[in-house]
Amino acid sequence: MKVKRVIIHADGASRGNPGPAAIGATIKDEAGRLLASISQRIGQATNNQAEYRALIAALKEAVKLGASEANIYLDSELVVRQINGKYRVKNAALKPLYQEVKKLQGWLRGSVVNHIPRQQNVEADTLANAALG
Repeated sequence: MKVKRVIIHADGASRGNPGPAAIGATIKDEAGRLLASISQRIGQATNNQAEYRALIAALKEAVKLGASEANIYLDSELVVRQINGKYRVKNAALKPLYQEVKKLQGWLRGSVVNHIPRQQNVEADTLANAALG
């Protein structure tokens, strides 16, 4: 199935920061139909690492679905600002995750990363927390 533009909502969760962590994401078409969802444990991670890993998993799925464009919504202000170039990535553990996101974005013709309030990211948050159990 080829889709032109997808809408991604992604979220990461960590209990303990670092601690047991999980990711959640939804990938929908422009009409709001669910194309894929992600809900999985990722082992030990900080909350910021989990946020990045949720975005990476969602971007990989979007590419697999044949998407050429993505509108991305995250409730992590830090990750959004780093991806959009407003903040530098200083944390050594986040640098390879940032680079992976940039590489995946390069596979798309266009992508926009937006910050949204947590209340607007409920589906992805629920998926991440469900994986934590």
